[in-house]
Amino acid sequence: MAHYHARQVRLDLWIIAALTLMGAIRVQVAWAPEYRWWLVPLALSIVVLLAASALPWPRILRRPGVPAGLTAWYAASLAGVYVFNLFDDDGLAIYPAGAIVVVVAASALLKPGTTVGLGLFAQAGYLLLAVTAAQPSPVLVASLSMVLTVVIGLCVLTAHSRRQQETERAVAERRSEAMLENGSDAVLALADGRVVFASSSSGRVLGRDASKFGTEDLVAMTHPDDLAPVTAWMVELSAAAPGHTARIDSRCLHTDGRWINVQVTGTNRLHDPHVAAVVLTIRDVSEQKALEGELTRQAFQDALTGLPNRSLLRDRMNQAVARNLRSGGRVELLLVDLDDFKKVNDTLGHAAGDELIRAVASRMGGCIRPADTLARLGGDEFAVLVEGLDDLELAALAERLLEIVRLPVRVGNRDLVTTASIGIASAKITHTMTEADTHELLRDADLAMYAAKTAGRDRYVVFDESMYADAVQEAEARVRLEQALADDEFVVHYQPIVDLPSGRLIGVEALVRWQHPELGLLAPDTFISLAEQTGLIVPLGHRVLTESCRQVAAWHRDVPGAEQLRVSVNLSARQFQHTDLVADVAGALRDSGIDPGRVVLEITESLLMQDTDATIRTLHELRDLGVQIAIDDFGTGYSSLSYLRRFPIDILKIDKAFIDGIATDPDDATLAEAVVQLGRALRLQTVAEGIENLDQHSLLSALGCTYGQGYLFARPAGPVQIEALLHQSRDTGEPDDDPADWWSTPEPVSPPPA
Repeated sequence: MAHYHARQVRLDLWIIAALTLMGAIRVQVAWAPEYRWWLVPLALSIVVLLAASALPWPRILRRPGVPAGLTAWYAASLAGVYVFNLFDDDGLAIYPAGAIVVVVAASALLKPGTTVGLGLFAQAGYLLLAVTAAQPSPVLVASLSMVLTVVIGLCVLTAHSRRQQETERAVAERRSEAMLENGSDAVLALADGRVVFASSSSGRVLGRDASKFGTEDLVAMTHPDDLAPVTAWMVELSAAAPGHTARIDSRCLHTDGRWINVQVTGTNRLHDPHVAAVVLTIRDVSEQKALEGELTRQAFQDALTGLPNRSLLRDRMNQAVARNLRSGGRVELLLVDLDDFKKVNDTLGHAAGDELIRAVASRMGGCIRPADTLARLGGDEFAVLVEGLDDLELAALAERLLEIVRLPVRVGNRDLVTTASIGIASAKITHTMTEADTHELLRDADLAMYAAKTAGRDRYVVFDESMYADAVQEAEARVRLEQALADDEFVVHYQPIVDLPSGRLIGVEALVRWQHPELGLLAPDTFISLAEQTGLIVPLGHRVLTESCRQVAAWHRDVPGAEQLRVSVNLSARQFQHTDLVADVAGALRDSGIDPGRVVLEITESLLMQDTDATIRTLHELRDLGVQIAIDDFGTGYSSLSYLRRFPIDILKIDKAFIDGIATDPDDATLAEAVVQLGRALRLQTVAEGIENLDQHSLLSALGCTYGQGYLFARPAGPVQIEALLHQSRDTGEPDDDPADWWSTPEPVSPPPA
């Protein structure tokens, strides 16, 4: 707006100078010679007016009192017109023209009210001129006075309209300025190497006074490393097509001394006559960059140790492959897994485990080369990526890693000692190698690491192809096992349990078999360990439990004399630790309708010693359902008498290893007798497993062992055969009959050995 007013002042100075020049011409042409002296003041006036037009009006107009001075100047111009026409014979005709010129010129700057006042002043001068003139023409005076009045009225309307436009423009400018001021961006306009506009928000965003912003500030605040590309970008933008927009990221020095990240968007408006500049929008993206950096760090860095994570390791593996393509070098990977780390978390808490992880990571980082990569893959698993080592150097590195892991780590008030298992894999880089091959390198190291675990831990193992073949075979077996479970290929066989003194059939033990469509009936030792490893033992064990409960409940209903038959079902370690075990047992009891007291759940002695408090809670919950608890393979574990008294158990099953030599080895006989006496002291029933001959049967019966099972009585058989045995047992007589020797017939009903 100031520039508009300044241009209007200059224009008015030129208009009045032209009016003055016309007056001088009239003096020269129409006035008498004695009045030619008027040319001097008129010429001086023209010179002053033209000189005044060269003054810095944009700055002058900002000074207080200047608007009032302009009003006085226009009034003085009207007074000059009046005085001039006092001496002119045609003054009454000339005055209105001069007054109109002055009022029209003034209306472009003055307020409507001031314009009215100036118009009245002009009208008063004309009337005064008419009064003092000799023989004025009333018609002429009236006509010109009316013309003057109309023009003044039009000037007032024009001034009012202009005033409204200026107000609206000022409001719009203020609105735009407020938006720019409160916006998140700084806006600059550059033309001819100068900053011709800087938004007020520049001070807040960049820390520099918008009114004093210059190109030297732009250069000074640009980071030295970014100055050359930013300069080239500006040159390219200025030479681009009209309206072209480009973007660049840079760093700027804030006045508080910190470097901020900015995103600069530039648009070429040099060809726009209303702008004629390159417009830059500068946005502070420091927080965004910081967030991106943090997200990148989280994506590629382990939060606990600060080491590269799995994603970054894979990227560096790809880089290592690319580096060794030309030379045909080698890339090696060592996978390091801490042994029994879970025990640290379980016994001391995760905080202690985290401290141990950090300490081990720091130590391993100190024994590798700067060019090597140590990464944490998750949990207690690390990887070391190296290049160009031969087999001896790899072995030496693995030994160093094992040694530093063995060093005690002080956590709180105790020293923790751990070991590690390391798998080593290497690959010679060729031009045919792809990213998939780097994944295979990680896979091979993982297989070697598990081989080290299997071999006894605290050692390293180098990968060979047989490991992969074994892994493939195991994976295929796992898939086949899953399919067998889905296709209901597992069947339950039952081995009778007899009362040793009477020979009466009192129960059965449920044993799972795999009815393989190609290989026939498979014994548990061919698939149970794999089921344990894969977790399939949980659904498999649940199926055995539900099926055996259903079958025995059916015998209770359908076979006379079998109402008291009990069924023993083994619970694996993984099944026992399953969170839904108690609910699964309750569901099997409910769905089958079997008397819970006729169900015996067998667990191994070693399982009792794993988290004894949790084991006791689970056993009590199972006992609350009404089932009985038996310890299987008793004597092979390491439970003590004090622990046995804490556990809610009902039955001890003597392991077959003690039964095999009971008739020939006095030590085995002594151990068997000790177990029987221990059971009697604790008021527990005893069951001898693996009885295969009459001597074993007689000795165990004499020792007071309650029950027994083994091939002497019957091999595991399907439900049809067991039901036949139940009928045969009933037909031999009541329990008191002598002897009840259904099991000693020459041709017992049983399938061939599984």
